[in-house]
Amino acid sequence: MQDEDLYSIWPQHLTGGGGPRYRQIADFIEVAVAENQLQPGDRLPPQRGLAQRLGVDLTTVTRAYAEAGQRGLLDPRGALGTFIARPAAQSAPLIDLGMNMPPAPLGCDLQALVQRGLAKVMDRHDVNVMMAYHLAGGSRDDRSAGAQWLAQAVGPVDPDRVLVCPGAQAALAALILALSQPGDSIIAEPLVYPGLLNAAQHLGRHVLAAEVDDDGMTPSGLERACRESGSRLVYLNPTLQNPTTHTMSARRRRDLARSASACGARIIEDDPYRLFLDDAPPPMASLAPASVFYIATLAKCLTPGLRTAFVLSPDQDSRTRVMAAMRSFALMATPLMGALATQWIVSGTAQSVLHGVRAEAQARQRVARKLLPGPFGSAPVGIHLWQPLPSQWMAADLARVARDEGLSVASSDAFQVGTAVMGNAAHNAIRISLGGVKDRQALSDALEKLARLMRRRPAFQRDPIV
Repeated sequence: MQDEDLYSIWPQHLTGGGGPRYRQIADFIEVAVAENQLQPGDRLPPQRGLAQRLGVDLTTVTRAYAEAGQRGLLDPRGALGTFIARPAAQSAPLIDLGMNMPPAPLGCDLQALVQRGLAKVMDRHDVNVMMAYHLAGGSRDDRSAGAQWLAQAVGPVDPDRVLVCPGAQAALAALILALSQPGDSIIAEPLVYPGLLNAAQHLGRHVLAAEVDDDGMTPSGLERACRESGSRLVYLNPTLQNPTTHTMSARRRRDLARSASACGARIIEDDPYRLFLDDAPPPMASLAPASVFYIATLAKCLTPGLRTAFVLSPDQDSRTRVMAAMRSFALMATPLMGALATQWIVSGTAQSVLHGVRAEAQARQRVARKLLPGPFGSAPVGIHLWQPLPSQWMAADLARVARDEGLSVASSDAFQVGTAVMGNAAHNAIRISLGGVKDRQALSDALEKLARLMRRRPAFQRDPIV
């Protein structure tokens, strides 16, 4: 493509209501590549020129190019410009350090446990019942098992306040639908679980970053965000937070609960990693049970295949509202998997699997902390690490280069609420997930490779001319 043709395929402006502008630009590049409008080696317009053509800020185009780069679409060449990348060779599958999932439990034969559990389920249940439609929210037995599981964190639980959901993402979407209206804001920390950003975008809500300090969201920040936005819904992941692994202190949790109550706000407490930490502070659901909706999923501490999460609502009426919202897109949790989860919890198998996952996760943490430069601010538990990057690397660039070398990691860009932390060196980092690689030796090899990559200088970085 000649220089005079750089803008020929680009629209004059972006469409309203099409999602974040930077993603629209990245999506346009991806579609243009797929349709051969842009081909490997084609140069993209200079960022400033494209910003002027589309009527957007330069930072929007910069973030769009970073997003497209993370997707493996771009080849930045410093002063020469930014080019469409050549397809990476697919001779070997990516080593997955990006998807946050638990490792196979140490000392457990997961296949045998699933087989035995399903056999016991089918001994107790008629197959025609298992394959039929069920009432939303889980059976009485499933909700009682959920109450038993939740009691590890929040104490005795009334099963009538428990909702069984087909995974934490479905639970989160149902809570957003039940507790807010289209156009509302959801208050969160500046770095947040991407599933919240995705759900909010598709449900017509906005995520608003509140002020944080070293212990997470501040009470004054929460109150100011409520006052300025009119929002009455707060999202928090206070234990081994995704992505930063920070665990909020008990005092901060109490202060935030009081601030939310003063604002008339309700809190969604997403707590998938709590059971990895022995001395975790009390959940907010136990500090402010009248205003907190608590999510506990089995996907992060047992196995994603169970597709089971539990929501603890403040009362039966609020549970009914959340269940009605969930039925609008997911009629029910899968009966067979729900019954297996119940059988595991009641029989004690779930605890055995949890102990095995915890043991393997701790072993992998030790491997990672030995090989990676850190610093790491959390206890050596859980299934992911937050790795700050040396000054020569930007997170999106490292993620792209790592992918070219067969490693998948999650860039800090994926967790950012809008532009709240853009340019903040403390948040130039990658999340490294430790559970997706099959065995410890393969994980060790992958982490050694990643550590070497971080020590390198980017190939596209040039010395300044002085």
